[in-house]
Formats: sequence, C-alpha cells, structure tokens
Amino acid sequence: MSAPAQALRAALASTDGAVLAPGCYDALTASLIERQGFAAAYLSGASIAYSRLGRPDIGLVSASEVAETISLIRDRCPALPLVVDADTGFGNALNVQRTVTTFERAGASAIQFEDQEAPKRCGHLAGKRLVSTGEMTGKIRAAMDARNQSATVIIARTDAIGVEGFEPALERAEAYLQAGPDMLFIEAPRSLSEMRTICARFAGRVPLLVNMVEGGSTPLKDADELGALGYRLVIFPGATARVLVWTLERFFADLKAQKTSAGWSDRMHDLAGLNAVLGTEEILAAGRRYDETVAGAGLSPKLAGKER
Repeated sequence: MSAPAQALRAALASTDGAVLAPGCYDALTASLIERQGFAAAYLSGASIAYSRLGRPDIGLVSASEVAETISLIRDRCPALPLVVDADTGFGNALNVQRTVTTFERAGASAIQFEDQEAPKRCGHLAGKRLVSTGEMTGKIRAAMDARNQSATVIIARTDAIGVEGFEPALERAEAYLQAGPDMLFIEAPRSLSEMRTICARFAGRVPLLVNMVEGGSTPLKDADELGALGYRLVIFPGATARVLVWTLERFFADLKAQKTSAGWSDRMHDLAGLNAVLGTEEILAAGRRYDETVAGAGLSPKLAGKER
C-alpha cells in the first residue's frame, strides 16, 4: 500500500485540526514544501499551466504533463503526501479511470476531479460550464473503481456555486457524496456564512477541502480557523507561483536597470546555499560509493563558489 497515501489519510483523521497543503508545480517547489515539514503538498493544475506553459488555468494542460510532473516530484520526494489536481479527468468516465491509473502509478496520494465541462477554467473565474449531476456521479464512481490502492484518496469537487448558485451546489454535493468519494470540495464559497453552512451540513459525514485563493471569491482565513469550522484539508494552490512571479518581476526589472544582481545578495541563496538546499553534497557522496575514481571529489569550497 502507498505509504504517502496512508500518511495523508492518517493526517486527515487526526484531531489536531486541518491539514495545510501549499501548492507546488515541480520537484523543486515540492522539495521546499517537504523541507519545511508540511504534512502534504498540493500539485496545482493552474500552477503547472503557469510554470510549464506560461498560460492561465483554462484547460490547456494535458494529462501526460501532469503525470510527468507527479513522477518527477515523487522521485525527489518519495515520502511526501501529494494531492493532485486532475481537473475534469480529461474526458468522460473512461478517461477518468485512465487518469486515476496513470496518476496513481506516477505517485499521487489523492486525486481531485471537478464537474466542469471541458475546457475547464479556474474555479474563481467567471464563464464556467458544468456537466450534469449524473455524469459527474458516474465519473466519481469510475474513479473509485479504478484505483489500485485503497489508500488513494478520491476527491469530488463542484464548481456549481459560481454557475448555478449556493443551494444547487449543496444539492450537487449531496449527490456526489452518495457516489462514495473520500472527500468533498465545494469550490469558491463567497462568505464565511456559506463556509459555515457547508461545514455544518457535510463535515460530520465526509472530510472537506477548502481552497484559499488570494484575490479569489472565498474569504482568506488561516488553517486553524478553517479547521475549527470543520474543514480537514486547506490548500493554498497558487500562492507559490504568485510569490515567485511577484519577486522575479522586481528582480528582472532591477537587474535590467542596475546591470548586476549585487543588490539582491541578501534576498537569494549563493551557489553554496542553493547546493545545500538541493542536497548536492549528499548526492555526490552517494555516487562516490560506486566509483572509487572519484573518491574524495566532493564540492570543495572553491568549487562551491563558482557557477559554470
């Protein structure tokens, strides 16, 4: 059985409040999340679109691109529980089953599906369209049947609040719950009152996920407050990319103006510092065990200060 998926289930079952999962989009960001001791990471489909394609979250990312990203993260972070955004499942119920099989094999601990029509949009953007309730419940059942590991968490998401309204979204969530998912995700509640209503109705019956989007439709709260409401998983999927873009815009503007990065030396790792984060010395040491010709050839202080 998958150890990361089991660890995620154990964390979700804990009485210590909500699990906080920052967003990642590659092996480096996932490793930084793991380094800080978070219990899980959320692989954001939107952030894959931002980082790999330089495009918005409008359904342009393919299943194979997500699967490759999962595999690279799992290679770097074998023990990190990874919640994966699978968008609409990339097609009908049969596509959903293939997605579950592929993502689970690549290393997903939890897989989230939503009820939008393709091409999907960010849950906090206008102009979304939904599949029928019946089609979505079929997709959920298909996902549950397809998983190879019983520990893999299947998450059912509805975007109905922004399309049909709050009460229809609750009705969809009720129907989805009957299909047997491990977790519900009612996207983009617009007030604390709506969040309380969601938790009062569902939190005692199934774990709930809530999405914190800076500048989005949902009030931005901390994980402790959200856990007290009744949510079990709190994701900050896009914050990582937003912080990076904000910082790099300023860095590139300053580099162009000053023609040097010297003014940023207190806001970046030098080469030795980056190598420490990446675990370069440990990797090279592991390699030396298999090749006596490179014994003792680690990163010298002189080499650590040079970038080639």
